[in-house]
Amino acid sequence: MKRHPRGDRERRALAQEAARIMAEHGIRDFLVAKRKAAERLGVEDGAALLPKNSEIEAALVEYQRLFGGESHLSTLNAQRRAALAAMRCLEEFEPRLVGAVLAGTATLHSEVQLHLFAERAESVTLKLLDEGIRHEVTEKRVRFDAAQVRAFPGVRFEVEEQSIEATVFPPDGIRQAPVSPVDGRPMRRASAFEVEALLGEP
Repeated sequence: MKRHPRGDRERRALAQEAARIMAEHGIRDFLVAKRKAAERLGVEDGAALLPKNSEIEAALVEYQRLFGGESHLSTLNAQRRAALAAMRCLEEFEPRLVGAVLAGTATLHSEVQLHLFAERAESVTLKLLDEGIRHEVTEKRVRFDAAQVRAFPGVRFEVEEQSIEATVFPPDGIRQAPVSPVDGRPMRRASAFEVEALLGEP
């Protein structure tokens, strides 16, 4: 298939601008970031020209490497430490870290995203109450394939001044991860042990 250098340049520029918007303005939705980038650069909002989510994520990694420096690493480590503290508190629910904090692309505005597994979501809220952790009950729509989107209960709370968003799946949900909004593949999940390794903790 013949490639068009001008089109490639525009896609790269759009990916870089979308990444900047996500990093600086805390936008988490790739499509919103793409459209804002297209509007800012005066590019027609044509689906064929818009970059893939994976291209934007790669541009976000590069943006953070160039402009984030120690500040980005410090923020990311604080988010991962908060994730680990929450995971240790909720260990009976086999917590897994997912999303941008695991991938290393989190911004200052990113929430720590956890997956928990329990017969009843109320078990999680009772645990948080027992621990004296204020929280709100939420619901999250999760995609498993092109046709299947399901709603799951969740909770939002804070640990070490970091916002935690936890989605509660049934126990057998640990065997099938939802698809990643970045590349459409099964979402990567990390156990507390793996998060400890990321932080270099024993």
